[in-house]
Amino acid sequence: MHIRMLKLRLLNAIAPAYFYSATAITFALHFYLFLPTIFPSHGRGFSSTTVLHSIIFLYLMLNALGNYTMTIRHPAESPNEKIVPVCSPDCPDRVDAHYLLNGRHFCKLCKKVILRRDHHCFFTGNCIGNRNMRYFIMFCIYTSCTCLYSLVLGVAYLTVEYSISFESPLTFLTLLPLSTGYFFLGAISGLQFFLVLMLYVWLGIGLTCAGFCCQQVLLVARGQTWCQMRSGRLAESDSSWRANLSDVFGSRWALGFFLPVQTVEASHGDAAHEHE
Repeated sequence: MHIRMLKLRLLNAIAPAYFYSATAITFALHFYLFLPTIFPSHGRGFSSTTVLHSIIFLYLMLNALGNYTMTIRHPAESPNEKIVPVCSPDCPDRVDAHYLLNGRHFCKLCKKVILRRDHHCFFTGNCIGNRNMRYFIMFCIYTSCTCLYSLVLGVAYLTVEYSISFESPLTFLTLLPLSTGYFFLGAISGLQFFLVLMLYVWLGIGLTCAGFCCQQVLLVARGQTWCQMRSGRLAESDSSWRANLSDVFGSRWALGFFLPVQTVEASHGDAAHEHE
């Protein structure tokens, strides 16, 4: 158990660094490679197409970063509890968290009591609960959109710059193994091989975030959490799915869908665990 806990703590430190690195690389590739190559200006300043794609990319990325920041700034922890429980040998949550009752958990990574804990997110380095679930879901949505948008531009760049055709569905399946072999044989440049790797990174992160977002929305609509599913403590919610979604997304959900702003009252999350 101690070795697994050490691995979790190491992952908790590495994952945020990976997220920031991938974000910086994606930003640099868009504005230094993709847009200038796919939409050349020919010395007449920026074209309307370049400006449009720049605005779309910046909007998606800034929303992803904004909701990422809001997820961290609005933690799901209880400010009034400093309990440090001792887990029994048969505790099902003994690895990363300990169930305290009334939807409260003590997270051993955060070392804090979490209200209505869903899971610990290693990319944000904190726990996801009723207070920051809305920001986390929006972070997943915009991260998925940013990655898939980057994937499309990356494919377009490889087509324009290296004349790689993606008309066949098998191209994407064979691109990575073939590019790996060609790279070690010296047939392609390191930049081309790196861009191929980034295509698969964007595809993997984009699909993972999209699937995870759908799962979280379904759990929220049912009034349940991932912690409840994992431990078998499933309970039917007394509220409708609309009320459950409103409890997390707030009354100004439409504004929060387009901008990373607070849509739930600050005190709203404090009482959420009382309905467990």
